[in-house]
Amino acid sequence: VQLQASGGGLVQAGDSLRVSCVDSGRTFSAYGMGWFRQAPGKEREFVAAIIWSNGATAYADSVKGRFTISRDSARNTVSLQMNSLKPEDTAVYYCAAALTPKSVITRHYDYWGQGTLVTVSS
Repeated sequence: VQLQASGGGLVQAGDSLRVSCVDSGRTFSAYGMGWFRQAPGKEREFVAAIIWSNGATAYADSVKGRFTISRDSARNTVSLQMNSLKPEDTAVYYCAAALTPKSVITRHYDYWGQGTLVTVSS
């Protein structure tokens, strides 16, 4: 399993950015995919999740209405479109794969990719 995240960068407050995650290993079928983030000095937190089969989504309250998670089955890719970015969105963003519904519900994902840094300047 090789989850590879990309697309991070430095943007200004109010800008948009899209981060993506691909399973380059193609060695398993995930039940769901999620994005988490970790800001400097803070705990890692849940951002968004999507169920691979039906596209059902869930979001943290802090990003609802601004972020959109989506999947591309043909490319085995999950993306996170981030709009109206705020300085408090600055963090390393991680993608993760869940093999079971329990993993999604408990947010204890099974596989993790390396992070991609998103920095939002004020």
